[in-house]
Amino acid sequence: MITDSQTNFLYLADTLPTKYPGFYMRFKSVLEQCEIDFALLPSTKDVWAADYMPIQTDLDRFVHFIYDPFYLKGIKKYQKTISDAVAICDEIGIEIQRTNIILDGGNISRCTNKVIMTDRVFIDNPTYERNQLIRELHEHLQVDKLYFIPEQPGDFTGHSDGMVRFVDDDTILINDYAKDKEWFRRSFEIAIHNTGLDCIKIPYNVYSNKRNDQANGDYINYLEMDGCIVVPTFGFKEDEEVVEQFESIFSGKKIVTLDSNDIANEGGVLNCITWNIKAN
Repeated sequence: MITDSQTNFLYLADTLPTKYPGFYMRFKSVLEQCEIDFALLPSTKDVWAADYMPIQTDLDRFVHFIYDPFYLKGIKKYQKTISDAVAICDEIGIEIQRTNIILDGGNISRCTNKVIMTDRVFIDNPTYERNQLIRELHEHLQVDKLYFIPEQPGDFTGHSDGMVRFVDDDTILINDYAKDKEWFRRSFEIAIHNTGLDCIKIPYNVYSNKRNDQANGDYINYLEMDGCIVVPTFGFKEDEEVVEQFESIFSGKKIVTLDSNDIANEGGVLNCITWNIKAN
């Protein structure tokens, strides 16, 4: 599995500069500051590139999962926002391996041989017997360990990338859910404990947002690439604490910040809008 820390080229949806021009210009400046090469994906219909683009498991192996999530079904205006990832990959010259599994890229938090996802994957694939689905996920993702965690109440996407991220093969970052519902906090902590991984809690503060679908205060949805991490900030008191924590955890990496309120207001942050790969 290609990890975020190994990636050296970034794609953004071509809808991003149109829909969020101010944010895009700030982001572009940060990418240039970090000397990150990037390009725009053609013919996209929404900005959430991580969800519909394939998963890179090896240098020349890209696995395409079907992007047809539960939360978009039966709603015409949302169905029109589903980008054709197969056509996009063909246009940029990337060959893909197709699967019949419905899975958003935002629900794949990964390291070299482990993946964490929420149990939303079972809801999105009701025709699969559970063990069969797990076996096929192992095969497609080419990982030894596959861990499932409960989805967070109120998160309509059911994604794991706003809940947990890998630091390395043995350590993960998790949100501090001290203010969340007790039953969820307990089930989440049990699931994390059962992974056997070391974990580090980071600040999490979405509780003052006006809507459940806002992601302001979700710092764990950062962008990581080779040598650099872009941390979303929101003008909250936790901003400085998170940056200091990241500078300690990811020593040796360049840590930069980006005001991400524009996109967070729409339910996603930096990992959601980026498709970073390891290029030849």
